[in-house]
Amino acid sequence: MKALKVLLIAIVALLALCLGGGLMLSPKFTVSRTLTINAAPEKIYALIADPRGWQQWSAWNRRDPGMAIEYSGPASGAGAVWAWKSKSQGDGRMRFTSAEPPKRLGYDLFFPDFGTTSTGDFRLDANGGATQVTWTMNGDMGSNPVYRWMGLFMDKMVGPDFDAGLTNLKALAERP
Repeated sequence: MKALKVLLIAIVALLALCLGGGLMLSPKFTVSRTLTINAAPEKIYALIADPRGWQQWSAWNRRDPGMAIEYSGPASGAGAVWAWKSKSQGDGRMRFTSAEPPKRLGYDLFFPDFGTTSTGDFRLDANGGATQVTWTMNGDMGSNPVYRWMGLFMDKMVGPDFDAGLTNLKALAERP
């Protein structure tokens, strides 16, 4: 009986530590990756500014080629929207919020399962005959302490998908 009481106290203390610690963590996170692609910014911009083009290079689309996707708004650039439903990749919606062809594309990314919206952009910087592409996402996990703990690991969770997407984009953009 005494061992059970000690165990319960230990579990309650651990939960309090986890929840309290989570509340002290910053809700903000950033994920960013950069890759040099041997192609003109205009060619790369065309592949990222049209949501339909993401099926060719995005790691998420490649992992679930059967995901249900709906498009709305203009075909590309600011105002273009795509929403998806996927058993393996989750549900979400991306809206391109700003466009500066062929230099920058801003977006909002909403995940209904978490009730969070992240913002981000693609920056394309010409460098000789190549383009340095930087993909960034900034998010706020809100007041939920569990989500804040997740925010600590967001770079490790999403970063590899950014790396894979940029590698796929590079292969696609460098084709003749």
